Amino acid sequence: MPRFAGADHVAFSVTDLDVSERFWTQVMGLLTVLDFGTGRLCMDTRTGFTVGLLRHPDAAGGAFTELTTGLDHLGLEVSSREELVRWQEHLEAAGVEHSPIQDMPLGHHLNFRDPDGIALELTASTEVYAAALQQLRSREMSDEEVLPAAEAMLGPEVVARRPRP
Repeated sequence: MPRFAGADHVAFSVTDLDVSERFWTQVMGLLTVLDFGTGRLCMDTRTGFTVGLLRHPDAAGGAFTELTTGLDHLGLEVSSREELVRWQEHLEAAGVEHSPIQDMPLGHHLNFRDPDGIALELTASTEVYAAALQQLRSREMSDEEVLPAAEAMLGPEVVARRPRP
């Protein structure tokens, strides 16, 4: 089966390009690199990850809801829980409503929304999960080896069940 090399971009349909661009540049720290008139591309220049903002002329409009089939939320990784605290302070200073930081067994999460209500999450892995991901990413493993290795590192209660032949 062919494989992809990683996540390149995400594109959102928005109601106001200027408002969305300000959010993604001033709050999230991306740089607008392209403007197509009905769309703009904002890039994280450290990683190259790009957020496309699109204003479709015949769009139905309305606020985003994760209760409609499609996108539930976009999760963005930060380096540590301490960095997540800095993001929480930054969001508060920018007037962006957000959840409290949620400490879960595999990571810490901070949830908020963009100007159209699109659900966003900043997440920092726990040390155990970060170490497991690093090990899984750094070794050549067959698909058949990944689940048993993950189960050994993280425990059987969180690892997906093996598909039946």
